[in-house]
Amino acid sequence: MSISETACSYAALILHEEGILATSEKINTLVKAANVEIESYWPALFAKLFEKMNVEDLISNIGAGGGGAPVAAAAPAASSSAAAPAPVVEEKKEEPKEESDDDMGFSLFD
Repeated sequence: MSISETACSYAALILHEEGILATSEKINTLVKAANVEIESYWPALFAKLFEKMNVEDLISNIGAGGGGAPVAAAAPAASSSAAAPAPVVEEKKEEPKEESDDDMGFSLFD
């Protein structure tokens, strides 16, 4: 993340914390008050983002990555009018166990 992105992110978080709508002018004002030089297009990009998305949602989904892959819907059964969706089963991958350095016969501090 560049310094410009970081500065705009912090400015948006400050505005959100104070309950102020994050506009490009307000983001730019906070960034200038912090004496950070940024490219002129960043505040407008962040303002457009916060028009479409809530800051709370972005904060709470920070580790979510992107959107998940869409799940294909199963064909409804002919006899059931209100079929419940099948539960999604997550597969757990086994990670290979790491070998211990104890059995190698030498130590880093010998």
